[in-house]
Parts: sequence; C-alpha cells; structure tokens
Amino acid sequence: MIKRSLLYIIVAVAVSVCGCNSEKQTEPAGQEIAPIEKEIVLLERNTVEAEKKLVKLETSMGDIIIELNEQAAPVTVKNFLEYVEQGHFNGTIFHRVIPNFMIQGGGFTADMERKETRAPIVNEASNGLGNDRGTIAMARTNDPDSATCQFFINHRNNRSLNYIKNVNPGYTVFGKTIEGMDVVDAIAKVKTTTQMGMNDVPVEPVVIISATVVSE
Repeated sequence: MIKRSLLYIIVAVAVSVCGCNSEKQTEPAGQEIAPIEKEIVLLERNTVEAEKKLVKLETSMGDIIIELNEQAAPVTVKNFLEYVEQGHFNGTIFHRVIPNFMIQGGGFTADMERKETRAPIVNEASNGLGNDRGTIAMARTNDPDSATCQFFINHRNNRSLNYIKNVNPGYTVFGKTIEGMDVVDAIAKVKTTTQMGMNDVPVEPVVIISATVVSE
C-alpha cells in the first residue's frame, strides 16, 4: 500500500510539472518579433538604407548624375543640397580643369564673378571614402573646415587628397558619379587658359546650366 501511494504521488507530481511547462510554452513572447515579422522589418530597413539622393548637373557638355552619400557625409550632403535647392549652381561654371586630376566648379559665373556663399562647414574627410575616379568632393582652402559651395569631381584616383590621421586632413568625398563620366572626361580635355589671375580656366566656359535633385 505504501509503495502504491508513493507511486500515485510521483505520478501526480509529474503531471503537475508537465502542466506548468506546457503553460509556459504557450505564454506570449513579450516584445519579441516573430520570424516573419523580423524579415519584414529587415526588408523595410534595407529599403530605407537603399534610398539614395541623386543630383543631376545639366552642363553645356552633357549631363552628369551624382549619387550622394548622406550616411558617410551628412553635414556635407545637407550643405550641398541646400545650395542645389537654392539654385546656387545654376549658371556657374567649371572654372578649374586639370586633366588626369579633377574638374572643379560651383563658385563662379561665366563672367568669372564669385558667387556669395554661406558659412563654411566642418571637414568630414575622415568618413572612410577615398578620392577615387568619379567621386565628388568639396574644395577648400588650407583650412580643413573652410569648404562652402565649390566642389570637384576626381578625374583619376587621387590618394594624395585622402584623409590620413595626424598627417593629412584630406578633402571630403560625399558622393560619386553614376552617369555621365564620359562628360567628365570630355570636360577634362578642354583647352584652358589664365583668367583673372586664375590658372586652368576653360577658354570656352563649361556651364552648369542647372543642378536638380532627381529620383532614381
């Protein structure tokens, strides 16, 4: 009888334990996201990260489309887009052109009049982006934090312009050419001269007719 009573007790305890475990397994998972929901969230996040801001430079020699990297250079991209939206670049020229180096513009009209600018911005050259062929970067003076509106498109890989900690403050790359590199090549080949004390100025103005934000 004692053995049988012990057996009943063991069975009762086992059932009770199994019942508790079963209840725990059916409890809500709190704030955990179910696998299918996680996939949706990741898909939405990747979609957001994949969105790029594109700017079209309509020039007198053809169109150039630039993809901006807001994640790597948020201050620089914001500054550049503000100049675009204000129409600042419309009617400016590529005033400094050096083949196998870069083409620079955004600061002068075809009459070589310097355009007014806003306050300079901080240098973001340490963002990991290199001055490779086709990338767009900010022009500046010897002061690293002096960039305003002038930019340049690299005609080749210009490693000497890259940021090196404690050695070279570098020039901030904030995007790349995704269409119209043939136009950049053509501009780089134009004949240049000296005007208003400036070297490497195209003899025939290469005009940025308009700069506009475009969708992909």
